[in-house]
Formats: sequence, C-alpha cells, structure tokens
Amino acid sequence: MPKDRLSYLGNCLRIARKSCKLTQQQLADDSCVAIKTIQNIEKGLMNPSYEVLFPIIRRLGISADILFYPEASESDERLKRMNAQYNQASPKEKIVISDTVDFLSQKLSIFDEVSVSENNDSK
Repeated sequence: MPKDRLSYLGNCLRIARKSCKLTQQQLADDSCVAIKTIQNIEKGLMNPSYEVLFPIIRRLGISADILFYPEASESDERLKRMNAQYNQASPKEKIVISDTVDFLSQKLSIFDEVSVSENNDSK
C-alpha cells in the first residue's frame, strides 16, 4: 500500500480512537494486538492485515468503508460509530442510551413545531 494511503489509514484510526476516548494501550488491549502495532499503524508505518485491522475497526465502531471509501458521508459514519458503541454497552447502559435518544427526539420535534408555528405567525 502506498505511503499516503498508510498515512490516511493511520490518521482515520487515530481520529476514531480519540473520539472513543481510548488510549493506544486501551485500543490494543481491547483489540488483542500489541500497542506497538497500534502505534505503527497510526504513524503510517504498517500495513495491517485483515486479522489485525478487523478487531480494531470493530472496537472503534467504524466501518471499513471510511478507510476504503473516504468520500462516504460523515453522518453515516457517526451513526455506525454510535451503533457500535450502543452494541458494546451493558444492558442498563443501553436503556439509558435509548431513553436519552427518545427524549432528545421528542424535544427536537417540539422545537421543529414551534419553529414552524413562529414562521407561520410572522407571515
């Protein structure tokens, strides 16, 4: 793999790791790889095999699409990452996450209704 692609891969994984608030050691432990492997990938010095890359991207909650199709929508990637984090949560944490999303969704729909009403009143 060309150096620029390795750098891109490393940068994507670093950004995803930091957005998950993981250290390199935590990611290495969770992915069952050596910390040196994580460091070399993030520096663009290593072209990881499927066996190495698979558990890393699963733990980070990103899809391979972002690595191989950089033009993919960022919102799609956020949704996939959120889904992966939800899947790794405990049953109690899943309830909190689900209730929080429901609450936010309700508040946003009320906000949208108020905005529409205000726009109609100003006409």
